[in-house]
Order: sequence, then C-alpha cells, then structure tokens
Amino acid sequence: MSYYINKLVTGNFEDIVQKVTKELKNEGFGVLTEVDVDKVLKQKIDVDFPRYKILGACNPGYAHQALQNENKVGTMLPCNVIVRQASNEEIEVAAVDPIASMQAIENPTLSGIAHEVKEKLSNVISNI
Repeated sequence: MSYYINKLVTGNFEDIVQKVTKELKNEGFGVLTEVDVDKVLKQKIDVDFPRYKILGACNPGYAHQALQNENKVGTMLPCNVIVRQASNEEIEVAAVDPIASMQAIENPTLSGIAHEVKEKLSNVISNI
C-alpha cells in the first residue's frame, strides 16, 4: 500500500500552492502550517534544494472525531500535503494517505474516519 496520493501538474509553483489551498478549503480543510523546506535547508545547513512546501492541513470535524476516539492520534495530525518542484516542467502535489497512517493504530473507528478523509484528499489531488 502506498502511503500517499499524488499527481504531477504543470504551472507556476505559487499558483499551484494557492490552488491546493483553495481545493483543501473546498473539502473542509484549513492550512494550519506552511513549511518551505527548501528555504529551511538553505538557512540551516546551506543546502540548495528544489522548491518544496509542506502544508499542514486539518479538517476540524474529522480531527475532533478522531481525537474523541483516540486521544493520542494528534501525533499523526495534521494531514500533510506537499507541493514540490519535480522537474523544470512538472510540480508534484501529494497528500498523506490517512488509511495507511491509521493502520498503525488498532482502533476500528479510526478506519472509517480515515476512509472519509482519504476521499476528500483524493478529491483535492484530482482537482489540481
């Protein structure tokens, strides 16, 4: 089983980030955090790295349900979505597969939540 859902697209990097953010919002997610990995690596260890942004996305309703059923599930939240420069022409958008990540927790209630969240994240990726 893959641990992510992805798609390669073409376009301007920042425009793709904005489109991903919009599609996340359409599916009930907000972006809690943004990490510019390439900038952090340059600043901290002076490494040049292709553009790479991690968006920490959260759907509050699903997060609340998950936390009510497993109080330590927060260690696996938020749902990370990446936008990365794959080549000069292509940008990859990828999201964590919540079904894969929730398999580590032996709680059947989380499985149902994970399937619903995967559907929403799959919609985000499809609509990019």
